[in-house]
Amino acid sequence: MSVLSLVSLTFLTLVAFAANSVFCRLALDEQNMDPMSFTGIRLASAALMLGVIMLVKSPATLRSFSALNAYGSWRQAGYLFAYAAGFSYAYVTLPTATGALILFAAVQFTMLLVARFSGHRMSALASSGVVISLVGFVYFVLPELSSPSLIGLMVMALAGVAWGMYSLAGAKSTHALESTSANFIRCLPLGLVLMAVFMPTASLTFEGVAYALASGVLASGIGYAIWYQVLSQLDSSVAAVCQLSVPIIAAFGGVLLVDEPITSHLMLSSIAILGGMLLVILGKKTKV
Repeated sequence: MSVLSLVSLTFLTLVAFAANSVFCRLALDEQNMDPMSFTGIRLASAALMLGVIMLVKSPATLRSFSALNAYGSWRQAGYLFAYAAGFSYAYVTLPTATGALILFAAVQFTMLLVARFSGHRMSALASSGVVISLVGFVYFVLPELSSPSLIGLMVMALAGVAWGMYSLAGAKSTHALESTSANFIRCLPLGLVLMAVFMPTASLTFEGVAYALASGVLASGIGYAIWYQVLSQLDSSVAAVCQLSVPIIAAFGGVLLVDEPITSHLMLSSIAILGGMLLVILGKKTKV
């Protein structure tokens, strides 16, 4: 893959990640949709979209359960489901940019810590970048610790850990589309059960369902398939910190579509986190 293609596809997936935050907030806040219905529709539509793509690209794989079962794993599907459910539930109380910042800060630290425990070490420059990002994250979260959204913060952080583990698993995949499709199809029964359990309290509108479908088909199904493709080409530290640009993209999406303000607190936090991201990229990891 050329450098231009890698950069373009990486940026496209980061936009997709930010779009998920915006779509979720639009559905839950603007349309009062319940989070579990959003999660179920998102997972089901993503699985359907990936199934259609697989049917065109590799029909034999999709028709044979044993062939499809060779890709991805139930462990990866568990990470994916935990992320998707936690993500939706947390956004009941969190603004778009706040949720995205917490999510991808947790993703960064999860991926970096796992890489460190796996026998890698970072240069002094990259380590400084992680510290600066951590300071920016603490500065951002500190005012929220006494607010009613503390549970939302914790759930979103756990969703970030799950997504970080899913991304690390994806870095080992050599068949991005097949692995993503298999993982979403494994999540499909869980999503349907979730929708059935919460059906008595479901709150659905045409617009809310449309946002959930857009999140599933476009931002999740296609976006995650591309992400699995680029992960094998990226250093895990770079993949981790690149995702910290998502809150900035999500913040602008929130301003344009959800009428949310960009505060000086958010900007200072984002500058620290993105500055740390740049240092990590410049101070590329070396193996012990």
